[in-house]
Amino acid sequence: MKRTVFLISIILVLSLILLSLEERPRIREFGIKTGILNPGNLNAITDVPGVRVGHVTLIKGKKIRTGVTAILPHEGNIFQEKVPAAIYVANGYGKLTGYTQIEELGNMETPIILTNTLSVPTAADALIDYTLSFPGNERVGSVNAVVGETNDGYLNDIRGRHVKKKHVLEAIKKAKSGAVEEGSVGAGTGTTCFGFKGGIGASSRKLPESRGGYTVGVLVQTNHGGILQINGFPVGIRLGKYYMKRDVEDLPEGSCMVVLATDAPLNSRNLKRLAKRALLGIVRTGGFFTNGSGDYCIAFSTAKGLRISNRGDSPTRKIEILRNREMTALFLAAVEAAEEAILNSMFKAQDMEGKDGHKAEALPLDELKKIMEEAPKR
Repeated sequence: MKRTVFLISIILVLSLILLSLEERPRIREFGIKTGILNPGNLNAITDVPGVRVGHVTLIKGKKIRTGVTAILPHEGNIFQEKVPAAIYVANGYGKLTGYTQIEELGNMETPIILTNTLSVPTAADALIDYTLSFPGNERVGSVNAVVGETNDGYLNDIRGRHVKKKHVLEAIKKAKSGAVEEGSVGAGTGTTCFGFKGGIGASSRKLPESRGGYTVGVLVQTNHGGILQINGFPVGIRLGKYYMKRDVEDLPEGSCMVVLATDAPLNSRNLKRLAKRALLGIVRTGGFFTNGSGDYCIAFSTAKGLRISNRGDSPTRKIEILRNREMTALFLAAVEAAEEAILNSMFKAQDMEGKDGHKAEALPLDELKKIMEEAPKR
């Protein structure tokens, strides 16, 4: 009898473990469609040719819940073959490195690293090591490392600074094309969003051929608050978690990093305009750039012919760029991809307990399904 009870207990424990490891759906797999444009084949930033993503996830003991995410614009020597880039800031309460040189010169010369707030210097140091050691960079004496962050200190022992240079270099080494792992991984391991578990999310949009056939891909690191909504429906209110709800403590303020890639031939000026629209994806999901949030979008183009080579001998170069009047469809693509990427970061994330016993619950999909049945049909 005792053995039977013991075996039943073991089975129950294993069932709970398997349940906790069960794959959660992305928002489209859940049956909710956002926007009007079609996504790319992967519905991820890696739909943009050449873009690769790598993660290192650090989950140790009861208090380490953090990581690193690396985004590479192409497979070559990025310092020697820079890409057009721009950054737009909705609210500047953040520690983004590399901003001023991108603003001044309009190009990017390193991978983009996302991590936690207190690990930004470590990540920048690792990026410098990576760049200086890259074949062909033996005489390089200046590196503009691009590192973004959000503060995962609610779940993670952020003061312990557990991200090391080896983790950053590993994330770069792991970067690959194909499907992007989402949820509580990489730089999104310890983040929260709208009072629930946040993380890494991705999405893309492909324009019809009549509008150029270009692809816009987005990756986000979500760690912000507000009043969650899906397709304009007040989901956060229905779930009872939202900013300024009287009978609960206000949800913590936080940040959202948005990385946008496109194969459209855009210069830095129009990339900045595109980055500005991508941040509207935060607004469409219920965020509003709070006082304590660092809300940034880093945008770059992988278009052929636009790379800025250090090896050119001519004082001038000829390029073809998209006209301003062709930007509107790309603006819509940026908004829709960012919106869906944010929602994917929450749909894919699972419950997590971390530092000091703090818990972040995953978005309750069973309850959400019932709530969305009340939403107006599209």
